[in-house]
Formats: sequence, structure tokens, C-alpha cells
Amino acid sequence: MSAGSGSPYAFGRHELASHSLIHVSDPHFLAGGAKLGGRYDVEENFARTLEAIRAVHPNPTAIVVTGDLADLGEPDAYRRLRAAVEPVAAELDTHVVWVAGNHDERPALRAEMLGLEPTEEPVTGIWDLDGVRLIALDTSVPGWHHGDLDEGQLTWLAEVLADPAPSGTLLAMHHPPLPSHVPLFDILELRHQDELADVIRGSDVRGILAGHLHYSSHGTFAGVPVSVASATCYTMNVARPAAEVNGMDAAQAFQLVHVYADTITHTVIPVTGAETGEYFSEAWLERMARLSPEERLEAFSRKPAR
Repeated sequence: MSAGSGSPYAFGRHELASHSLIHVSDPHFLAGGAKLGGRYDVEENFARTLEAIRAVHPNPTAIVVTGDLADLGEPDAYRRLRAAVEPVAAELDTHVVWVAGNHDERPALRAEMLGLEPTEEPVTGIWDLDGVRLIALDTSVPGWHHGDLDEGQLTWLAEVLADPAPSGTLLAMHHPPLPSHVPLFDILELRHQDELADVIRGSDVRGILAGHLHYSSHGTFAGVPVSVASATCYTMNVARPAAEVNGMDAAQAFQLVHVYADTITHTVIPVTGAETGEYFSEAWLERMARLSPEERLEAFSRKPAR
């Protein structure tokens, strides 16, 4: 089995994925396990998310949480989130990457999640994931909810990207460098995007992982694909008119990121208790694996005669 694929089967033209990352965003934990806004049980929702993570991959390359780890930046909220995630990460033998968001407070995040000095320094980092380089940026602005990247981070990022990684680079940040059709997110968008684009364009950056929007979204920035993971706490009901979009306790999701030699895919994984059919199974896959490619097409692709 490929360490990145999560499955021993590859029946199509692509080889198995070399890396698989779990992309989670916006847990919004609160001290004492309080409900967010007195309504959303964010810890229960996150517990269901962790169960789904266990189910979709036995050994992901990393679990990346793109910001708003805590809703109010409370030390106990960070401790509760860490206590929930670390046993699962140990069970799956994987890395955890914590990214700062606008609801986070840098001093408490640094102290409680990373064991660092509780300062206002940006929370950044670099991880070598078996050839894929993951860089965490800190788009939070102390005292504000909009996003930004100062000259120091941009200069640092340019220096890191000057040396390409063997299998390319992924950036993880909270505020996505994308437009939103929801007006409130335009107010809280990422500043200095042109400067970030100048740093990224022509580099080995293959993808950008982000959060913040509380709904799944995709686009491109400086020629690089951007994937926004929905939230685990609550999501925006984007089925409503743009000016009336509000939160709902439904449609929570995360993303399973598969890295291939020539592409990267982002699969939205719903966190739901809905029943599913029992059409496919491990035994069915094993049966398909024993067939030749032509026999598999005959068994699964040919339509029945009418």
C-alpha cells in the first residue's frame, strides 16, 4: 500500500497518490466545552470529524488545521482541542500542523499548541513531508478579523521558495486569496494579495490550503489552485441569497488532499450520520483486482442490454 494513497488499489491511468493530507478548518473551540453562540456543539461536531478522519485514511501524511482553532483565543480552548486531536494523530502515526486564524490569539496559541513563548510573533513553520514541503503562513492580524501578510513574512516566504522542494510546496493559511460572493467575507479578506502573488508566481507552490469562509470553495491565485475547506463548527448556508447567508448546524466537512506526481485533488468529506448503500466493499475491490483491465471494464463499465 502506498503511504499516501489510503488504498492498495489503482485501476485507472494514475499511479497511487504519493501523499494524502487531511485538511480541516475552523474548529472554534471554547473554554470549558461551551457551545459556540450558545447553539453549536463544536466539540461534538469535531469528535464526529475525527471519527470520519479515522475512517477515510489509516495513515495520512499530515493533518492540517487551517485556523480559528479557538473562537476567543482562550488557553483552555486550545488545551481541549489539542487533547482531542493528539491521540488520533498518534493512532494514525501522523503530523499535526496548526495554523493561526483571525479568531486565534497568537500568545495563547503559541504557548498551548506549540510550547513556544507566548508572544505576538506570527505562527509560521515548514514541514518536510517525504518530499512535499508544507509551509504554514500566519494571516491573522492581532486585534482584527481581516487577514494580512506583512513584509517580514513575505520576505521569509520568498527566501524559502528560492530552493524548490523535491515534490513541490503546499501553502497553508487561514484567509484564502480568493474573492467571496458573500459580502461579509469581502470585508475580512486577505490584504497584500498582489505582493503574495509576486512571491508565489513561478515558484514550486502547487496548492494553497485555506479556511475562514465556513463553506467549501475553489479557485486559482497567481496560477496556483486554492482549496478552501469548510468548517467543522458550523457552516454558511450558501443556498440562501448572498446578502442573507447565515450559519447553520449542518454540512460540516473537511477535505482529503491527494498528491500525485502531476496533479493534486481535493475531495470534500461530509461529516454526517446519513445511511449509505452497501454496493461496494473491500471484497468487491479485491474481486476487481483479480480481473484484467479488460475484464474489469466488462464487469463494471458495460451497460446491461435493454
